[in-house]
Amino acid sequence: MLTLLTSMYLVVRAVSSQAEPIRVVVTGAAGQIAYSLLYSIAKGDVFGKDQPIILILLDIPPMLPVLDGVVMELQDCALPLLREVIPTDKVEVGFKDIDAAILVGSMPRKEGMERKDLLKANVAIFKTQGAALDKYAKKTVKVLVVGNPANTNCLIASKSAPSIPKENFSCLTRLDHNRASSQVAMRCGVSSDKVKNVIIWGNHSSTQYPDVHHAKVNVHGSEMAAYDAVKDESWLRGDFISTVQQRGAAVIKARKLSSAMSAAKAICDHMRDIWFGTKEGEFISMGVNATGNTYGIPEDLIYSFPVEIKNKTWKMVDGLSINDFSRAKMDATAAELVDERDTALAFLSQ
Repeated sequence: MLTLLTSMYLVVRAVSSQAEPIRVVVTGAAGQIAYSLLYSIAKGDVFGKDQPIILILLDIPPMLPVLDGVVMELQDCALPLLREVIPTDKVEVGFKDIDAAILVGSMPRKEGMERKDLLKANVAIFKTQGAALDKYAKKTVKVLVVGNPANTNCLIASKSAPSIPKENFSCLTRLDHNRASSQVAMRCGVSSDKVKNVIIWGNHSSTQYPDVHHAKVNVHGSEMAAYDAVKDESWLRGDFISTVQQRGAAVIKARKLSSAMSAAKAICDHMRDIWFGTKEGEFISMGVNATGNTYGIPEDLIYSFPVEIKNKTWKMVDGLSINDFSRAKMDATAAELVDERDTALAFLSQ
C-alpha cells in the first residue's frame, strides 16, 4: 500500500512540476532569420530545457503559405517542449497573452529608398505592433526588437505601448557584441569564451562604437586587459572598429543575403540572458532606454549600453572610465540616434 501511495505521489508531483507553457511570438516568421531561430527556441536553448513553449508565428498575409511550411518543419522536428505552433497574420492573435516577443520583421531598405522613407514605413509597423502589445500582451512581456533600424523601431514600439514598462523593451546589439568578442579572440588566438566585457555603445548601425577598453582576455589561464592581450593599439582603434561596424555589409556582399545564422544565435544569447541572467562579473551589450544613464547620453533614446541582468531585470553598468577617444565615438552614434528619433517621432505624431 505504501509503495502504491509513494508511486501516486511521485506521479502527481511530476505532473505538477511540469512548467506551464510560455507563449513566444516571432514576427517576420517566414523570413530567413526566423528560419535559423525557431528551432533553437523550440528545443529549449533559450527559455530552458524544461520549459514548454507555444510558438506564435506572425507575418504578413502573402507569407502565410510559407508559414505553413515552417509549421510542418517544426512539427517534423518532433520537439518535446513545443506544445503548439500558431501561424497568423493578425496582431490580436499574435500578441495575445504573450510572455516574450521577438520582433524580427521590418521594412527593409530598398534600392533608391531615402532614409526618411524607411523610417516612415517602420514607424507605421512598430506603432501598430506596440499598440497591439499594449492591448493584448501580458504586462510582464519582454520585447526584443531585431528589425532595423532596431534602436528607433524599439523606441517607437515602447512609446506605443505605454502600459508596458519601458524597461521591458530592448533591441539587439548582441550580434555586434559577439562580432567584437570574436575578432578579439581570433587576434589573441583564444576561443571566444575567453573574452568578456566588450561593449557596443550606441546605434545598431555603422556608427556603433565597439569598445574594448574594459574588456578582459583569458590567455593561458591568466586574465588580462584586452589592450595588453592584443598588443596592437592601432588595430584596436582602427581596423577592429571598422570590421565590426561593417560586418553586416561584408556578409551581404559575400552571401548576397544578410546575416541570419549569426543573428539568430545573437537573439538566443540576448533572450537567454534576460531569462537566466548574466554571469557574475560579466556584462553584455543591449539597446535599452537611456533614461538615467551616467554616461552623458541624451535621454529618450534606445542606446546600446553595457548591462548586467538578474531576475529578468537589466541594470546599466555604471562608473566605467571613458577617455576622449571613446567619448567622441559615443557622442557621434548618439547624434545619429537623436536625428533618427526626431524624424521618427515627427511621423508618429502625424
